[in-house]
Amino acid sequence: MSLLSPEQAVAIKTNVDTFFEVAGKIFEGVEKLAALNLQALRATLAETQENMSKMSAAGEPQQWFTLPADFAGPCAEKSLSYGRQVFDIAAATQAEVTQLVQAYYERYNDRVQTLVDEAAKRAPSGSEAAIAAWRSAIAATTTLCETLQKTGQQAVKMAESNLQAVTATASKPARSNGELTPVAASTRR
Repeated sequence: MSLLSPEQAVAIKTNVDTFFEVAGKIFEGVEKLAALNLQALRATLAETQENMSKMSAAGEPQQWFTLPADFAGPCAEKSLSYGRQVFDIAAATQAEVTQLVQAYYERYNDRVQTLVDEAAKRAPSGSEAAIAAWRSAIAATTTLCETLQKTGQQAVKMAESNLQAVTATASKPARSNGELTPVAASTRR
């Protein structure tokens, strides 16, 4: 039976702790999303009840056709707001998870670098090329990870700016629809 060395035990504990930290952040994001969904569901049910009351209180059939148009503007605004909140939760969760994983990667990279340095000290003469290859591989991996992280951050920023542009574009017709509807309703009477 082989027992773990103290270094291996510490490494395993660190890995488990990191896993639970990442899982905790993801779970927090899911909790926020669930709370947002419940809030949206409550608001939708209340709004639907209110709209149904307005529909049943409408006396003339002509009013039945103008009321759904009155509901469209606020509904579109709320949908855009909901989408923005979902994006904000996802972006915040992604940023927190990325930060944790980056910190773990840096610790791991430091341990590997220390291992290579120790191996270089104990290596026989003539093994400089192998040690240089190891260091080159570590540097390439570090560069790749940094590039992927920057690319991910740029993708999130681009998605956020696209969402803002879509929200601004989509909210204009919703607002103008809400503003024109009462005028159109009053001219029909």
